[in-house]
Amino acid sequence: MELNEFDQADKLARAQKKVKELKGFYIHLSIYVLVNLFIMTITIMGIMSGGASFSEALFNIGTFSTPFFWGIGLAFHAAKVFGFNPFFSKDWEQRQISKYIEQDKKDAEKYR
Repeated sequence: MELNEFDQADKLARAQKKVKELKGFYIHLSIYVLVNLFIMTITIMGIMSGGASFSEALFNIGTFSTPFFWGIGLAFHAAKVFGFNPFFSKDWEQRQISKYIEQDKKDAEKYR
């Protein structure tokens, strides 16, 4: 296998992995929406059966607790799939590498 063929195979494998991750995220998002609509409907109906009005049932903390906490997990999944990482970006990595290279240079000069 030539180097160019190896590069093409590598690019194809990375593209397939990215598509698989994207598909997994969209499946997760679909399940999130469907399951949470069902849970919220059941919760609202249960609260209303106790004599509360629709607005009281809708704005009850229990109505949004599952979507809220599951939504945090979904946000982390989206950040991973779409490459959003404000803390450890490529720029951050490059700054850290430069910092350690400079520190090594200073240490080497100190011991001469």
